[in-house]
Amino acid sequence: MDIQRVLVTGGGGYIGAVLVAALLERGYRVVALDRFFFGPTLNHLNHPNLAIVNDDIRWVDPAVLHGIDALCDLAAISNDPAGELDPTITLSINAAGRARMARLALRAGVERYILASSCSVYGNQANVVSERSPADPLTTYARANLEAERATLQLSSRHFCVTALRQATVYGLSARMRFDLVLNSMTLALLETGKIAVQRDGAQWRPLVHVNDTVRAFLTVLEAESALVNGEIFNVGSDAQNVQMLPLAHEVAHSLGLPCQTTWYGREDQRSYRVSFDKIRTLLGYTTRFTPHDGVLEIADAYKRGLIPQDARIRTVERYQQLIESGAL
Repeated sequence: MDIQRVLVTGGGGYIGAVLVAALLERGYRVVALDRFFFGPTLNHLNHPNLAIVNDDIRWVDPAVLHGIDALCDLAAISNDPAGELDPTITLSINAAGRARMARLALRAGVERYILASSCSVYGNQANVVSERSPADPLTTYARANLEAERATLQLSSRHFCVTALRQATVYGLSARMRFDLVLNSMTLALLETGKIAVQRDGAQWRPLVHVNDTVRAFLTVLEAESALVNGEIFNVGSDAQNVQMLPLAHEVAHSLGLPCQTTWYGREDQRSYRVSFDKIRTLLGYTTRFTPHDGVLEIADAYKRGLIPQDARIRTVERYQQLIESGAL
């Protein structure tokens, strides 16, 4: 399978912007489709092999898939709280929209489709879960990911390679920076206020993964033998980065060399899950390279150099609320 031209939906997003840059660096020709609600996050690339399409997966012209060899489908309302602002919109994009793109890709003769899913589908689990474990989606965002998985994986065939990547909670720097993600938000809060707010009681588990590492997972699947990844689901992350929230707050403070003053907010988080990443490691040889410590330090450095925007572009839920109220979504 000779993959040369890749379409990335959500190409201007938190993961998408990093993925687009990595694909260009590896010599691919890239079409990035996004509505760029969070700013022109790809303009700095100015690359001859990059085409930018400002459109929406719910209604984009199928012609966008002409000549495409592989589709990395990342377009989505991007987290649990944002997904609850208007569940109908979330399902229309994250489930129906991505199912539409997979069907269009199949009809257009695209060879490979990779879905950006999430470990959030596991919901609340007492034991360590694998790809074989039953899902327990507790939010619209999680349910939409699971629906997208089922709709797209059923299209896989000898001629259409479909893979779903269930990503851990991502952290680290991106041109489309997000501070609704737990490690990123803890780091910024400690730098700005000297305090970290933890959803009580801080005992809930989450798996973490650096944005550069999750991008490497997309590249690994893109370049793997079809027989290894077709019709498969892979958890993306590291067993060593299954963390509880209160200890994570202390780890962030330790990385910054600052005292950790924590405050509580909200009710006890119903979402809690530890995840096994054995499948992607043993089947594809994939391992992570970055740690939470690395992520904290790079965010702190960007903050100190004044590279972090100070507007709604970094406050995902607030920005989506604005878009919904204006009718833009």
